Amino acid sequence: MKRLLRSPTFRSPLLWTFFVSLLLLLAVGGWLLTDPATSRSEALKTGGIAGGAIVALYALWLNDRRRRVEERRQEVERQRQELELRRADQDRDRISDERFAKAVELLGHDADQVRVGALHALAGLARGRAVYRQTVLDILCSYLRRPFEHPRYDETAKPPRDDSSEKATAEQDQELQVRQTAQRLIGELLPAADFEGTPAYDLDLTGAVLEYFDLSERKVGKLLLRYAGLYSSTNLSGCVFRGPVYLTGAGAGKKKRIGFFRCEDAKFEQRAWFSGVRFSEDAEFRGTTFAGETSFKDSVFAKNAVFAGAKFGKTLDLHRARFESFADLGFGEPPGTVSLYNTVVEPSRDHELPAGWSVETLPDGRARLVMKD
Repeated sequence: MKRLLRSPTFRSPLLWTFFVSLLLLLAVGGWLLTDPATSRSEALKTGGIAGGAIVALYALWLNDRRRRVEERRQEVERQRQELELRRADQDRDRISDERFAKAVELLGHDADQVRVGALHALAGLARGRAVYRQTVLDILCSYLRRPFEHPRYDETAKPPRDDSSEKATAEQDQELQVRQTAQRLIGELLPAADFEGTPAYDLDLTGAVLEYFDLSERKVGKLLLRYAGLYSSTNLSGCVFRGPVYLTGAGAGKKKRIGFFRCEDAKFEQRAWFSGVRFSEDAEFRGTTFAGETSFKDSVFAKNAVFAGAKFGKTLDLHRARFESFADLGFGEPPGTVSLYNTVVEPSRDHELPAGWSVETLPDGRARLVMKD
């Protein structure tokens, strides 16, 4: 008997269910048959219902067991898929890191086409993995901060003449192409100015030598262009600058220039610092919004300076600024506080000035801007 109870067949839940159901059928049916008022068919029917209830309970238990087994199977499958995804992410990160390291290494290659390929590889990595974008932008800016000279930069900030390009060596012209590729990729990697929810990336181009630099209609975080040379033309029109902007000392020095400078309908949400900047060609700030502190202290405008429709939210510093040609200062919204001290203008030109401003001629023939009390 003990061996029978220990056997796997006897311990089967199905066998026990059949046994209990039959036992209950016989017990209930036999008990009801002892009652003379109960017919044999009713006794058997009631006993069958009692036995069937046991079978139904077993079916419910079996169904619940199958459900739990299926849930455990699905949980195991989910964990397996998560593990595969983590492995795939790790493999992708490893491959991306290897591509990144190889591309950075190739930036020092002697062949210009290899350097161009490395720049495109970095840009492709930044497009595919947003986590790399700021790092790639930092590397592109670092490449542009490398010392660079070209014969046409020594003569003029205007577009180069044919004879000036002939004086350049092949290495200089090739490096110029690489640098212009880096400039173009920076503009492409930055988000559009009107895209909501996209981050604003920082650019550090301190001391960089740039030509035909174009960031128009782009969103930028912090921008550093201190002591930079901006040759031929620079286009910042339609930009949104979420962080502070510093161009301190840009274009100043013997070999540094700022060519045609376009910054129309841009928006500076924080400080805009143009102290000590020398604009060699026209500078256009038409319709631009300066929401934070703004300074053109010690700046020089060698050609036309246009601020028509510009809006100022806080202060404007024009200490010792020089307008050597026509100045259009017809602000759309004048600043709350303006600092004028030895702000020199060209006396022979008829400047456009805000209400309450006037030109005062000095004894030495120069002229400066003053505000009426």
